[in-house]
This record gives sequence, C-alpha cells and structure tokens, in this order.
Amino acid sequence: MDLVDKLAIKNERKLLLFVIDGLGGAPQDGKTELEKANTPNLDRLAEKSILGLTDPVSSGITPGSGPAHLALFGYDPLKYEIGRGVLEALGVGMKLTEKDIAVRGNFATVNDRGIIVDRRAGRISSVENERICKILQEHIRKIEGVDIIVHSGKEHRFVVLFRGDGLYPDVLETDPQKEGNPPIECRARTPESEKMARIVREFVKRAKEVLSPPTNMILLRGFAKHPGLPAMNKRFKLSCACIATYPMYKGLARLVGMDILESGETIYNELKTLKTNWHAFDFFYFHIKKADSLGEDGNFNGKVRLLEEVDSVIPEILSLLPDVLVVTGDHSTPAVLKSHSWHPNPLLLYSEFVIPDGITKFTERNCARGGLGRFPSLDVIPLMLAYGLKLKKYGA
Repeated sequence: MDLVDKLAIKNERKLLLFVIDGLGGAPQDGKTELEKANTPNLDRLAEKSILGLTDPVSSGITPGSGPAHLALFGYDPLKYEIGRGVLEALGVGMKLTEKDIAVRGNFATVNDRGIIVDRRAGRISSVENERICKILQEHIRKIEGVDIIVHSGKEHRFVVLFRGDGLYPDVLETDPQKEGNPPIECRARTPESEKMARIVREFVKRAKEVLSPPTNMILLRGFAKHPGLPAMNKRFKLSCACIATYPMYKGLARLVGMDILESGETIYNELKTLKTNWHAFDFFYFHIKKADSLGEDGNFNGKVRLLEEVDSVIPEILSLLPDVLVVTGDHSTPAVLKSHSWHPNPLLLYSEFVIPDGITKFTERNCARGGLGRFPSLDVIPLMLAYGLKLKKYGA
C-alpha cells in the first residue's frame, strides 16, 4: 500500500464503493441468500463487469466489521487494530481526547440467575435507548475521579467514554457474545490496567442498580484509545464521502478522514443523499446495513428480500455514471450461522476498462469463477484507483 500511496494521482473520475454489509451467505436448502434472491439488475451489471471473491483478513479468519472495513479502505487490518469503542464513539460524533478510553455497549436482558437471554434486549428502539442512556448519565457521572460520559447509539447500542489520567484499555470485555452465558467480569490483563478494570466493574454494578427489564444489563466491548490513522484523501489523492446510517460505519469513515453525509434511514434516503452530493466528491463509500442484521437474526428470507430491495436501486446508481463501481460486502453473515463468518465476499467491479469475464449472475459461486479470482480485500482500493486511471506507472 505504500507503493499505491506514492503512485496515486488526482483526476475527476468518480469511484463508488457500494458495501452491502454481511452480503455473503451459506447454503440453506441448497442456495445462499444471494442465489435465492431475484436480482436482475445486479445480474445485468455482472455481464458488463469482472467478478471475484475477497478475504477481509486472511483465509479462514472471521472478521469483525472494523478490520473488514479498514481492509476495504486500504488499511492493513493486521497493522491497524482499531477498537470497536473508538469506532462507535466517532460514529455518534463524540470528540475523543488522549485521556479517553472508548467502549461500545449493548443493552441486554438477563434472567433472575444472571444468565444472558438476549444480548440485544429485543433490539429496543433508538428513542428508548436515548431515554435509558440519560438515566445512566444522571446516576453515574464520576468514578474514582474519572469522568463517565454516556452517549446513546442506535437500537441496543450505546457508547461510554472513561476520561481521566492513568487509564489503559487492556482489560477483559464483559460481553461473552453468546446467549446462555453470564456476563464476564472485567479484569485487567496487565498491571497498569488494574484501575480501568476496577472502574468498569463499579460502572457495571451501578448500571445494574438503575436498569430494569428488558434492558437490565449492559455488556461492554471494544475498549480502545484513538489510533490516529493517515487520511485517505492524503494517501490516495481522493475527496472522500461516507453515506451510512449506523454510527459505527460513520466512525470508521471519520477515522480515515471521510466527510460524513447525513441521510435518512432507508436505502432510498441514502440514494437521495448520494445524488445530491455526487458532484462534490470523487470517492463515495455507500453502506447498506440491514443484510448483516438480518443474517445475524437468522432471517434467511428477510435477507433475501433486502437483497432484492438493494437490486432495485442499481439502475438509479448507474444513472449517475460512476467511472468505477464496486459492489461487495465487508464480510459474510450467513443466516444459517446467525453470525459473521470466514466465507469470502462476493465482489463485482464495473468500469469501461474491464474485460468482462462472461459471468451473467452475481452470486458467490459465480464470483468464485470470476476473472479477479480470490484476493485480499486490501487490494480493492488499488483496483478501483487503477480502473479510475488514478495510479501512475511504476518504474521506467
């Protein structure tokens, strides 16, 4: 990627990275969600494109959304390890200082034995989330001289900043990431993190005292400080914009220097924002979240319907005449597994300079036969820059 940084040049060509979160699937009754979906527009686009599969981190590794997106943005996820808390905090617009430890929280439901029965508390509304966060903030403002800053997110998610001296993030997460288990007690992994672990335990204790079902527990993960990444616009000579509805993805975009374009909650709201701002930027990250959520819920048919809805907006996206369009996922979320998985991501790349590979349907199995083969997600940005004529020749 250092070489790509040196070769990047500025021009007016438009690049669009269309990320359908959790796009890839696994067979249920013989077909994946993408194979079951009726996607005539994506299929027609596939005929004019070159296809392939990508691995976000490495073969067989199941990625989180953070490293998966960083790879798509051109940042080696093994070099830049970003805590989820930082992404959530930036995503909701919080300003981080060098004294901050940011943490991503879930409101959850536990039974009378303290066993987690729902890690997402029934995906409560964002309005209810905001109400509960205000209660937490009113009751817990400071622990051992450390400021506690609580900020609501979407549905069951929220963010906590622990702001003070002598704080280190190397502590155990309290979220076991699976129902049927009790929350994990926060413990320090290193001697210098003892203070942080102690404050977290006290925060969880006080939160339990003021919470009630179905949001009668908090689960915390992604303890992290701001890493300070080099910006995409400087690295790749791009003016970059993000269109996303969930805070974490806005946080990822902010982390790499993108401008955030606010939109409504639906695909059509996001599309309107894209059209309105099309002439102001030359790189767009356009994110669709719900495929991932439906996959995690095990809702195979719901994910199929969502992919069909996504397919319906492809003609309007093409009407903007992007010079390079990539359609892919950050990671796979098969409904049959109800979680992220190690399966590679289907990818389609459209440009006037591609040599189509003869594939006529956009599915995982067809992408496996595509002309791009199977390659790291880290190579997506270099390919987009190349097909956008934004890379100089290397060497004499």
